[in-house]
Amino acid sequence: MTTSQKPPYLTGHFTPVADELTATELTVEGTLPPELTGRLIRNGHNPKPGVTPTHWFKGSGMVHGIRLREGRAEWYRNRWVHTPALDGAPYMTEHGPDLTASVAGTHVIEHAGRLLALCEANLPFELTRELDTVGAYDFEGRLRTAMTAHPKEDPLTGELHFFGSSPLPPFLTYYVADAKGAIVHSVEVPDATASLKHDFAITRHHVVFVEGNVTFDPSEHSGIPYGWSDEQPARIGVMPRGAGGAGKIRWFSIEPGNMLHVANAYEDDRGRIVLEGPTVDREGFRLSWNWWVGAPGRGSEPGSRSYTRRWVVDLAAGSVDERIVDDLPVEFPTLNEAYLGAENRYQYAVAFPDEQGFGGYGVVKYDRVTGARRIRRIGDARLPSEAVFVPAAGATGEDEGYLLTVVSDLKQDSSQLLVLDASGLDNVATVHLPRRVPGGVHGSWIPDGDTDARTGRG
Repeated sequence: MTTSQKPPYLTGHFTPVADELTATELTVEGTLPPELTGRLIRNGHNPKPGVTPTHWFKGSGMVHGIRLREGRAEWYRNRWVHTPALDGAPYMTEHGPDLTASVAGTHVIEHAGRLLALCEANLPFELTRELDTVGAYDFEGRLRTAMTAHPKEDPLTGELHFFGSSPLPPFLTYYVADAKGAIVHSVEVPDATASLKHDFAITRHHVVFVEGNVTFDPSEHSGIPYGWSDEQPARIGVMPRGAGGAGKIRWFSIEPGNMLHVANAYEDDRGRIVLEGPTVDREGFRLSWNWWVGAPGRGSEPGSRSYTRRWVVDLAAGSVDERIVDDLPVEFPTLNEAYLGAENRYQYAVAFPDEQGFGGYGVVKYDRVTGARRIRRIGDARLPSEAVFVPAAGATGEDEGYLLTVVSDLKQDSSQLLVLDASGLDNVATVHLPRRVPGGVHGSWIPDGDTDARTGRG
């Protein structure tokens, strides 16, 4: 197969790397803030050489890590997540789905000292601090479903909220793990459907699920059995947190569409639920899906057409106000996670090329109070990753901190870690990496002290 015949998720910024390597004492331009002492770890789909997955999401997971310590960039390393799927194990067996047959290529988080690579169709996979694979992790037998790639850690309690979604009953199971990592609550959520639920939100008092028009489609043969359906109702589910909350969930109809990633949700001063995030309509989903499967009639990049929407759910009135707040194509929304579940002023995202006058990639900052939108253009043939917020030492303001983004540079066949000032998006420092890092999905900043010292792993 020639390069021109390869699916788009194996070319350009998304061309996989063929090996694992480790490099130390990386070159730094500028000055790394000393409080950036920890590791940025990012996950993405990177099939082994000679493997062409039938869908972008079916590519095996590879984590890329950058270790910073007190002004130095100590190392870069990349490792495949060594799951059964990496060696070709099928997801379905004669006994049903194998929850360990994961690509583990969507996200990587830390909770209660464990580093977990996530993919929403399977169990998480635990990694060491040096990114080697430990194995599938089922929370000591208490996780009996798949786990979302987008769990939410409550910044006040340290609890980890997450769910398992399935195209077959039970469609939705909700979990809470305490700050020590033990699952303390799980429940099947009633009245859920087979609609794809990739992300969700928590507020101080509620859990918020979103069901869009993308739902189970057994005729889809890419290996990801979902497709757009006009018959699938789009709706928001609001469930009180705590025991007994599932029985009180309320579903609210919204306009057709689909949302992969939540920016944030919170309760306003009137007790209404405010939810925001980028969404696509039917045509936007078609363009994205065709890119993901390598079919004709696709956008130039994944997520190349989207609209940021805001829903205000009035629980007392039983109504939803819905509006488009920005039409710039963006994805991968982030925020200062100290404000997760509470009212936030600032949000960040990655801007994609469009036909509205902004032709390249950029990092975007939104001011939700003034409505201002600031864009940091990354440069020609340069793709930034999801911008991860890290607070500055002694920060008192919401945007006092840094955004960390890994750039794929096609012209130079290289990558850099950019450290941007989150307040103005100015460059603070650049770390030169030893190879070009392919375009990926999600990642986390893990400060020293957040991994499990008692196990001695890594």
